[in-house]
Amino acid sequence: MNDLGPLSCHCLVARQMTRYVTKLYERHLEPSGITSTQLAILNFIERHQELTMNELAEMLLMDRTTLVRALKPLQIQGYVLTTRHLNEPRRHLLSLSPSGCLKIEEAMPLWEAAQHEYETEIGYEHARALRNDLLRITGAL
Repeated sequence: MNDLGPLSCHCLVARQMTRYVTKLYERHLEPSGITSTQLAILNFIERHQELTMNELAEMLLMDRTTLVRALKPLQIQGYVLTTRHLNEPRRHLLSLSPSGCLKIEEAMPLWEAAQHEYETEIGYEHARALRNDLLRITGAL
């Protein structure tokens, strides 16, 4: 350990940062009734039009169990539709319903406000550099 004590642990500080940023975005997104994770799910499905559960889990770096928990309310509310793959009936495809598209439209101004607050707090260039570093590390870039 160095002079930072427990705060020298990269994992601890990354988790603290994750909790802090998540709270910031959740506070802004609360009026939409969806979480930041759920908005990310909707955005990925919208971008790719149809995804399997495994494809979506891989893109989000989530295990399937966590993804199912976040996805279930979106399916119940009718934002995400599930259909069987034509050639492989055991595979299910996720797609957005029209109400899912509307939910994204409703949530995006709230998300943009969260982005703005975050970028204002730590500086736009720093936020951009940090995001790009994290995308590189996770292999998402």
